[in-house]
Parts: sequence; structure tokens; C-alpha cells
Amino acid sequence: MFRGSCLCGGVRFEITRFIGPFELCHCSRCRKASGSAFDARIGVNRADFRFVQGEDLIETFELPLRESPPPYRTHFCRCCGSPVPDPNNDTAWLEVPAGLLDDDPQLRPDRHILVNVKSPWFKIMDDLPQLDRAALMKLRKALVHQ
Repeated sequence: MFRGSCLCGGVRFEITRFIGPFELCHCSRCRKASGSAFDARIGVNRADFRFVQGEDLIETFELPLRESPPPYRTHFCRCCGSPVPDPNNDTAWLEVPAGLLDDDPQLRPDRHILVNVKSPWFKIMDDLPQLDRAALMKLRKALVHQ
């Protein structure tokens, strides 16, 4: 069992297994939502995830659509402002902010995504794959059709 929590500890959750991907997103929206050069998130099946407490503390902020659905949504603890997983339980998959994990997920990042719009002041120093928007869309389309 892997545990996670927000900064104040009001929102707590457990995960039985991670499926990935473990992506580092460099888009401007993720940068602003995380306050950092990129946002680190790990994919989890909804069936492997459960809130232990604080689901009632979660607020959602939704930005308008840019190009196509879905809109950009962020979820956060209303007490401390930490980004938290999507409380919407009608999706089969969700992304967990990696920085919330109290335990080692036993995964490491798979790739940097949307590097074509990354912050100019940040230099990627590892040798993970770096996908621009076109490469990411091609990868995701291929994964859907497997």
C-alpha cells in the first residue's frame, strides 16, 4: 500500500498499485498550477485508489477550453492549497501528483512532455525522452489503439 497526503494532512489517500505513465509536464498551465518548472504526475487506475480522509476538503478550479475537450482542471485542498488527485469517481483513470506521495512509488519518471513550451529558464539535464505536443499526441493515440 502506498500512502499520500496534502501539506496539512487533511486530504489523505492510499494506492494499491501504480500503472503509469510517470510524466513531467512542462506546459504553462501545469507550471502555473505547480509553481515549478514542471508538474510530476503518475497514472493510477481508479480501482487502485481510495481517499482515506478529507475528500470534502477538495476544491476544483477549471480553466476554459483552449482547443478541444477536456478543459484544464486542478484540484486542491482548500486548507493548504496542495494539488490533490481528482475526486471525481466516474473516471477509470486518474493522475496523482507525485510530490504528495509519502511512500516511494517504485516508479521513476518515464518522459518529459510538452517540452516545446517549457520554461526558458529550466534546462532538462536527464536523458529521459522529451516529447513535444505532436509526439505526445502520436504516442497517446497509439496507446489508445493497442
